[in-house]
Amino acid sequence: MRTPAQVPHAVPPPPGGGRRTLIVSASMGAGHDTVAAELARRATSYGHEPHVVDVLRLLPCGLGTGLRQGYRASVRHAPWVYAGVYGAFLRGGGPRPSGVPLARLAGDRLTGLVDRLGIDVVVSVFHLAAQLTGHLRSRGVLRVPSTVFLLDFAVHRQWLHPGNDRYLCLTDAAAAEVRAAVGARTVTTGPVVAPAFRAPAPGAARWRERFAGRAPGRPPVLLSAGAWGAASGLAATARTLAGAGYLPVVLCGRHQRLRERVSRVPWAVALDWTDDMPGLLCAAYALVDNAAGQTAVQALAAGLPVVGHRPLPGHGADGVRRMAGLGLSEYAPDGPALLEALGRLAENGRERTSLAARGRALFRCDAMEHVAGL
Repeated sequence: MRTPAQVPHAVPPPPGGGRRTLIVSASMGAGHDTVAAELARRATSYGHEPHVVDVLRLLPCGLGTGLRQGYRASVRHAPWVYAGVYGAFLRGGGPRPSGVPLARLAGDRLTGLVDRLGIDVVVSVFHLAAQLTGHLRSRGVLRVPSTVFLLDFAVHRQWLHPGNDRYLCLTDAAAAEVRAAVGARTVTTGPVVAPAFRAPAPGAARWRERFAGRAPGRPPVLLSAGAWGAASGLAATARTLAGAGYLPVVLCGRHQRLRERVSRVPWAVALDWTDDMPGLLCAAYALVDNAAGQTAVQALAAGLPVVGHRPLPGHGADGVRRMAGLGLSEYAPDGPALLEALGRLAENGRERTSLAARGRALFRCDAMEHVAGL
């Protein structure tokens, strides 16, 4: 714990002696902010005082907004561009010990916020934030511990910086990669999801009634496109599922044009943003996923089988394949393989039960325990 002399103005500790925790997220879709919100909720339950900041807002001159808009445009309309960037700068190659130059532009604003709020520990849930905190810690500018919650199944080099004190990882394999690359302390905690995903979902009955009214006898299969509606060939996948007797339920996020396009597919249900994901997941037969992100881990928590199909380029493709390689999901490279995988997931069948058990076992412990215990 810092002494009052270490900050410009001493800040009284939170009531009850808890820690002030700064969680550094990024408004890139909804996944990072969803994790940040849940970590903040857990911090409060430990008697700590959480603060959440968007690292993109810490960048000067509107750079964060430009970065977000450019990434969204590329994954929606030119995924090959992002695939090239990912292959050249993120995949493999070990850590980036000097930090990403872009991240360093947010350094003064972050350290100013830490001092002004009297922060005791910083937690990064986005790779650019991990580069920033690692760089500042290695220079001695950030004087409080830095933890990185690495929320990807496939570790890429922009998450890695030897200046960070601790990494919390989804899997033992990811933790081993981090230790080999930067030598940091690592803990395998599993994903972070809200408690509602691991409990009976009151909203499931309403969704089942809706789906049965739309198409009796057709098992509802969710197709995820994330908050931005970024996906390849969703309408074609929906037609494949409908032709095989399933009810395709497409999660279009906040992409209105995607919703309009999918709505024209016979039998397809095109959903915009929904806040009742626990109920929706509990009412479905399976999730067809393209990113191995938060929707996928929420499905694992709910016991819903996940099938990776037509993954997004870059970290999406690596994550989907890594999930399947760990036995947490199925991977279907084409339409026939997708139907074959779904056919093996019969209700109460051995393969479905086995996938559900492995998915739930992924949730090892509360990540915030290891932040609170620093």
